[in-house]
Formats: sequence, C-alpha cells, structure tokens
Amino acid sequence: MKWRRRFTVFCMSRAMTEIFDTGLPDKRQVAASFSRAAASYDSVAELQRAVGGYLLERLPAERVPSDWLDIGCGTGYFTRALAERFPAAPGIALDIAEGMLQHAQPLGGAQHFIAGDAERLPLRDGSRDLLFSSLAVQWCGDFAAVLNEAKRVLRPGGVLAFSSLCVGTLQELRDSWQQVDGHVHVNRFRQFSDYRQLCADSGLQVLSLEVRPHVLHYPDVRSLTHELKALGAHNLNPGRPGGLTGRARILALIEAYEGFREARGLPATYQVLYAVLQKKEG
Repeated sequence: MKWRRRFTVFCMSRAMTEIFDTGLPDKRQVAASFSRAAASYDSVAELQRAVGGYLLERLPAERVPSDWLDIGCGTGYFTRALAERFPAAPGIALDIAEGMLQHAQPLGGAQHFIAGDAERLPLRDGSRDLLFSSLAVQWCGDFAAVLNEAKRVLRPGGVLAFSSLCVGTLQELRDSWQQVDGHVHVNRFRQFSDYRQLCADSGLQVLSLEVRPHVLHYPDVRSLTHELKALGAHNLNPGRPGGLTGRARILALIEAYEGFREARGLPATYQVLYAVLQKKEG
C-alpha cells in the first residue's frame, strides 16, 4: 500500500505542474473541481452515461482485450462496465482527480486505481490492449501528446476508443451570455477538424471518427447551471470573470436563454466526438 501511495503522489505532481496556454483550463483547476464534484457527479451524469455507453458499443466486436485502461475514469461507472464486459481482462482506472479515485476505488471494477495524466501515462510501452476514455480528453491541452502516449502504451493491434466534446457544445448558453457581456462563461473546446487532423497524423489507424449532437432539456437556466456545477464541469476557462455574478446579469441571462425554449424545455446541445483508433500490427 505504501508504494502505491508514493506512486500516486508522484504521478499527480508531474501532471499538476504543467502550465498550459491553449485557452483550455489549467488541469490543476480541473482536478480540484472534479474532486469536489465526486459525491454529486453520478446523480446528474445522464449525458456521461449515454456517451460512454455509445462509445462501448463502438468497440470492435471481434477483438477481446487481454487488459485495459480507463483514462479519466471519474467515479468509475465505465470502469465497472469494462470489467463486466471483459471479466477475464485485468483493468487499470486512471484519473487526475484524487477525489474521483477515492470515490471510485471502493466500488471496484479495476485491479488498480492510480492518479495520472493522459498526456504522460504512467504505464510501460506496449503494455495495454485497450485504452478507453469517455469525456475526459477535452481537458487536455496537448491532444497530440495524448495520442502519442496511446500509441506508446498500446500493443500492436491495440485499440484506443475515446469520446470528447467539440466546438458548438453548450452553444445556447454561450450565445445567451454573449447577449449579456463579453466575458468567458462557457468552457472552450476544440474544433472537430482539429481532432480529425491530429488523429490522421498520429500514426494510429482511424477505424471510425464522427460527431453526434446530444441535446438535453431543462425546465430553467438554474437547473442547467446547477448540473454543470454538480458535474464539476462549470466554467473553468482562463479569462472567466471572478467573484459573484450580479443579479441583473443573471436575469439578463435568463431572458436571453428563454429565446431558445422548446416544447421540452430549454435545450443544451453537446457536440460529442466519438473515435476508435488502432495501433498497426507489427
């Protein structure tokens, strides 16, 4: 137990000392935010369960991995799903948020739960058959490094399956805030074209790559913003306004968002990328 705790702290220290200037959030803040949200996450994770479930369905049916890694495991929902799907294959669950790992580990599903960064995986070369990551890599500042690490860690013929979020996610909320002020209130995400190019340049074979919109509906703006906070996915961007948001601005946001109302409620659109890549044999 002592060696694993030392190893966990080492991985966290490497991951958390990176400074990024990409317009994406600082991962130290991402880790802290998701750690705080560990207890509330599963109660509001409808989108996350739907996206991860669809990603599981896209795994190559003909390939049964001998082992796997869940990157950005969060509360371990899909760690346990992977263990159920591949009961003979030992697994590792990895996340940058120690609070998530502390929540996930007692629930089982993986042999090891370790803190680490997708951009610098603490695994040996050629040591995994399957890397699975659902709605985690959007927080990585250097996605080329994520792909390089996946290529390094996978065995020949191994598979990387990931989902992420693209530009256009929460566009209704972004547009509503634009009517209120010029500050950054909604997390930024990469263009689909950037993901497509980076995957093409990775040296991994692209088996599938697509974007599918996923729309959730809410009775009011407060319900949406409460859910984002409970997920740990509220505004983490550099340049976000500090301090409390004034009542007048909140009322203006509500009025602006009401312009998007549909019969089912206020829509919140997520542009979800699904990708399955494979390391070439030999």
